[in-house]
Amino acid sequence: MAGKYLEKPLQDLTFAIVGLGLIGGSYAKALRNLKVRHIMGMDISHGIARACLNANMIDEIVEEDGSNLKEADVIICSVYPEAMVDFVRKNITCFAEGMLLTDATGVKGTIPCEIQAMLPEGCEFLSGHPMAGRQGSGLGMSDAAIFINSNYIIVPTDQNTPEAIAWLENFAKAIGCARSVKVSMEDHDKIIAYTSDLPHITAVALVNSALYNENTQYFIAGGFRDATRVADINPELWSDLFLSNRENVIAEIENYQKQLERWKQAIADNDRDALKEIMREAGPRRRMLY
Repeated sequence: MAGKYLEKPLQDLTFAIVGLGLIGGSYAKALRNLKVRHIMGMDISHGIARACLNANMIDEIVEEDGSNLKEADVIICSVYPEAMVDFVRKNITCFAEGMLLTDATGVKGTIPCEIQAMLPEGCEFLSGHPMAGRQGSGLGMSDAAIFINSNYIIVPTDQNTPEAIAWLENFAKAIGCARSVKVSMEDHDKIIAYTSDLPHITAVALVNSALYNENTQYFIAGGFRDATRVADINPELWSDLFLSNRENVIAEIENYQKQLERWKQAIADNDRDALKEIMREAGPRRRMLY
């Protein structure tokens, strides 16, 4: 599977971005900063695609029938997992031979294998996941800077070529990511349930507490503010991500409940030593992360 995108410098490539929200819009801005040859874009909302064109974030809107996708050397899907499968199925005859398709979805499941099986000969799907984001959602929140010093997760299968993996690693570096990491589909979804899904659930649960009232804002310092930063999330996107990764998410909720039970029991028993031990365990772990 020899990708034609491998034969050109990054600046000479044509990209198509599917889904022009927070992440898709940020890709468009990052690619514009890199001065790539041509950027196409499409979104379920034609108004958003038109806004991107008017703002010079993209050079061309993908046609309704997908016909101009044939110009794309690389296609980046920044849509919900099932929407990505639908996009591939609908536009499968519009992909150029040697094209690379990648994504930014937060859950993989078996989708990488499903999509590669659908693609025509000579095209390759290599799944990715930039660990980049910010509070809020939508095109208005997009910013090329979200990739700076972030991590880029690459999720290859046995169908992927070393050349495509190396290209995506270099692409991640070009848009500003500090490092890229390769993991399996299964490991990706398990780890994401812990490092991404659970923190979002926890933040929403804290804000939705029965104690929340009009006076809550006067009692907030750094701890509550940091712990709830990601509570303002896109319900459509995140409900899809939680349900697509339901087994891993449930397992992490159960693990979290066990930790809360340790706290509850130590406090109920007036056990200062147990409380200290719980906190001593966390300190070194947190320092190792940063």
